[in-house]
Amino acid sequence: MSDNATTLNDDLELEVVTDIDPAPASTDDTDTATAESRPTKRKPTHALALAPVGSPPSSVDGFVKEFLRELNFGQGVALSTSTVNDQYMALAKTVRHYLMARWLETLRRQFQSQAKGVAYLSAEYLLGRQLGNALLATGLTEIVEEGLDQCGIDLADLRAQEVEPGLGNGGLGRLAACFIDSLATMNVPCVGYGIRYQYGIFRQTFVDGRQVEQPDSWLTLGAPWEFPHPEAAQTINFGGHTEHYTDTDGVERSRWVPGWKVKAVPYNYMVPGYQNGRVNTLRLWRSVATDAFDLRIFNSGDYEEAVRAQTYAENISKVLYPEDSTPQGKELRLQQQYFFVAASIADLLRYLLPKDYDLHNLPNRVIFQLNDTHPVIGVPELMRVLVDEKKMDWDEAWAITQQCFAYTCHTLLPEALEVWPVELLGRLLPRHLEIIYRINEEFLEQVAERFPGDHLRISRMSIIAEFPERAVRMAYLATVAGAKVNGVAELHSQLLRDKVLPDFDEFYPGKFTNVTNGVTPRRFVKLANPALSELITDAIGVGWLTDLERLRELEPYATDEEFRERFREVKAHNKRRLNRVLEQRDGTSVDDTHMLDVMVKRLHEYKRQTLKLLHIVTEYDRIISGEVAAADITPRTFIFGAKAAPGYKIAKDIIHLINGVGSVVNSDPRVEGRLKVLFPPNYNVTLAEKVIPAADLSEQISLAGKEASGTGNMKFALNGALTIGTDDGANVEIRRLVKDDNFFLFGLLEPEVEDLYARGYVPSSYYEKNESLKRAIDLIAEGAFSNGDRDMYASVVGNLLHEDRFMALADYESYIEAQDKVAAAYADTEWWTRAAILNVARCGFFSSDRSMRDYIDRIWHTPPAY
Repeated sequence: MSDNATTLNDDLELEVVTDIDPAPASTDDTDTATAESRPTKRKPTHALALAPVGSPPSSVDGFVKEFLRELNFGQGVALSTSTVNDQYMALAKTVRHYLMARWLETLRRQFQSQAKGVAYLSAEYLLGRQLGNALLATGLTEIVEEGLDQCGIDLADLRAQEVEPGLGNGGLGRLAACFIDSLATMNVPCVGYGIRYQYGIFRQTFVDGRQVEQPDSWLTLGAPWEFPHPEAAQTINFGGHTEHYTDTDGVERSRWVPGWKVKAVPYNYMVPGYQNGRVNTLRLWRSVATDAFDLRIFNSGDYEEAVRAQTYAENISKVLYPEDSTPQGKELRLQQQYFFVAASIADLLRYLLPKDYDLHNLPNRVIFQLNDTHPVIGVPELMRVLVDEKKMDWDEAWAITQQCFAYTCHTLLPEALEVWPVELLGRLLPRHLEIIYRINEEFLEQVAERFPGDHLRISRMSIIAEFPERAVRMAYLATVAGAKVNGVAELHSQLLRDKVLPDFDEFYPGKFTNVTNGVTPRRFVKLANPALSELITDAIGVGWLTDLERLRELEPYATDEEFRERFREVKAHNKRRLNRVLEQRDGTSVDDTHMLDVMVKRLHEYKRQTLKLLHIVTEYDRIISGEVAAADITPRTFIFGAKAAPGYKIAKDIIHLINGVGSVVNSDPRVEGRLKVLFPPNYNVTLAEKVIPAADLSEQISLAGKEASGTGNMKFALNGALTIGTDDGANVEIRRLVKDDNFFLFGLLEPEVEDLYARGYVPSSYYEKNESLKRAIDLIAEGAFSNGDRDMYASVVGNLLHEDRFMALADYESYIEAQDKVAAAYADTEWWTRAAILNVARCGFFSSDRSMRDYIDRIWHTPPAY
C-alpha cells in the first residue's frame, strides 16, 4: 500500500495517508502487505470525520481530507504523482461539493413554493473562470489557500490551470453572466438557458499580424463545473410540413410533421449567490443525433455515412455564431436559435412545473427574458406548444404568451436587428412561419383599426418585410409579443423609441422602458482587483459588494493625501501584475511608469478602433517629424483587445494595421520607448480581470448614437480609470455621475451626427483640411507600417477616405484635442488620482444588482424567494 492511499475504517471515518510529513519508509515486508494483514496501521496525517456533503469544512484539515479524497478517488492519482490538472480538477470538484447541497435545497424550495422566476434566454454567457467565483461565494478562499499550502500546492497555480468556458464572445454574453450572478445574490429564482458550445467562438492567434481563427478547445482537459443530464434530453424537430385537421370537438387545428430531429442534452452549471446560500441554475444544451450510429451501414464499409446523422446534429452546438455569409451558415444560426429555445421551453414546462399545472397561470410562474433577438423564435414556439400540443384556443394562448415574454434590445444598428428570410424559416420551421403569419395578420388588423387608411404605417410595422426579400423582422415580433421592451442605457432607450421602433412606441404607450446595464462587483472588483477591494474595505467597511452605492462613502478620501498615495500604489501594483501576466502569456511587457491607455472590445467599425489608431499614428508622427521631442511626450502603453468576426474583412484588416503600427512604433529608436502598442491575442474575461484594474484611461469612443450601452466603460470606471468618450451609450450616465471635470468628452452629439448624415458626409474633406490627420493617413497609405507596401492597408485607407460610415475623420480633431488634455491632466499626479477615486466613488450605480432591481420593478415582478 503506497503512502498515498485511502481507506475507510469500521466507523466510516475517512483516513488519508498523504505525502505531507510521511513516516520514514520501511524496508520491512509489511510495507507490501494488505491493510487487513498489517499488525499495526500507520497513523494518517489527516483523519478527521467527513463533513456532511455540501457543508463547508470547519477546519483546514477538513478541507485537506476532502481534497485528497477527490484527488485519490475522483482523479485516481496520488498527491505525489498528480499533475497540476489533476489537482485543479480535484479542487474544483471539492469546492463544488460545498455548493451542491445548497443548490439542491434551492431547487427543492423553488419547486415547493412555485414562486415566479426568470427564464433568461441568451445565445451566449461569457462566464469567465469559475473557481475564483465559487471560492468567493462559499467564503472558502482562506481555508483552501492554507490547506493547499500544507499539500505543497499554490492556489494561484491551480487557478491559472482553469480554462475559461467558450460560451460567449463580448458584452452580450458578459452581461448575461453578470445578471444571473446578481439574481442569485439577490435570492431571485432564475434559470439561465443557452447553448453548450463545443468550441465557443474561436481562439484568436496572430500570424504576421493577421488574425487567424483556431478552435477554442476549452473542454479538452475536462469541465468540472458542469453536470450532464442525458436522461432529461429533449427532442427538437426541424423541417417537414404541416397538416390541418378537425379534432373531435370540431375545432380546426394544425400539426407539425417534422422532417428530421435532434436531441438536446442539458448540462447544468451552478450559479451561486454571494455568501447567501442560494444557488441558481444555468442550463446549457448540447445537440446530438437521435440515432447517432448505424451499425448496419458501418458494417457495409460506408463509415462516413454511418455517422453522418451524428455529425450533422452535433454541428448545431459546435461553434458560437457560425459564419453566416453563406446560406448554410444562415441556416445553421437559425437552427441554433430554435434548438435552444425549444429545448428550454419544453424543459421548463416538463421539469420545473408540477404535473397537471394549469398553464393559464403560466404568467404567474415565469417570465422569459429575450436577451436580444437570438431567442425570439421562442414566441411562436410557445404558441405552437399551447395551441397545437395543449389544445388551447388561439386567443387565450396569445394572451398567455404576451404576458410571458419580455425583450431586451441591445443595438441601434439596423443590420444587427435579425431578419430571417421567409423561404428559410418556412423550410426549417414551417409551423412557426404559419403562426408568425397569423400573429402579423391580427396585429396589422389592430393597426389598421387604429390608423385607418395609413397604408405606409401598416407596411412599416408589418412583422413581414417585403423588400429586398420577404423576411421576418424578429425585433418587430418580439415587440408585438413582449409585455415590455427595454433598452440598456438612457440614450439608447430614447433612440430606440424615437428612431428604431417609433411606430411601435406610439402604438403601445408604456410598453417601452429603460434598464441601464450593470456589472457584478463580485467578479469585476473583488476578484479582479483584490488590492483595490482591500483599500475600499479599509476605508468604508464591509457590505459594499452587495450595496455598491456605498462607494459614495469614498468621496471624502479623494482629498486625503494618504489615501491617494495608497490608491496610486494599488494601480502600480496592478500594472506590475499585468506585466507578469503578459510576459508569461505573450512575451510582452508593461512599464508601470507609463499611462496605460486601453481599448478592449469587439472589433467593429462603429466602435472606431481606427480613431484610436489615428491618434497613435499622430503621436508617432509628432516625434519622427520633429514637431515634439520624444522626451516631451507623455509615456503611454496602448493596449488593444478585440476579435473580429471571421467573415468581417475590414475588421480583420484593421487588426492587421494595428499590429503593423505596433511593430514599427515599438521598435523605432526615435520613440525612445515613450510609446508602446500591445495587442495581446485572444482577449477574454481572464485577461480582462488583469487589464481593467491596471488601466489609467478607458477608451469609449464609438460614434454618438451607435453604442447601445457598453459595460466595459463601467468596469474601467469602477476600477479607477478615467474615461475618454463620446456622449454615447452609458457614457452619458457615467459622465453625469462622475461630473464633467472627471471625464474627457469629445465628438459630435447624436443630433449632429444625424444632421451630418442628412447633409451628406464627405470624409475626404476632413482629410484635406486637417494637416495632422492628412499626415497620419498618408503615413499608413505610403507604407510606413508595411515595409513600403502601399497596397497592404489600402482597404483601411480607402474605407476611411471614401466611406467612413462611423465618422472617425469627422471626430478626429476633437478627439486629438481631448487626448492632449488627457496628457496634460496625467502630468498632474494628484489631480489624476483624485479624479480616479471620484470615478470609483460615483459609479456604484453601475452594479448589475441595481440593474436587476430595475428589471424586477419595471418588467418581471419577481420578488426574492428565500
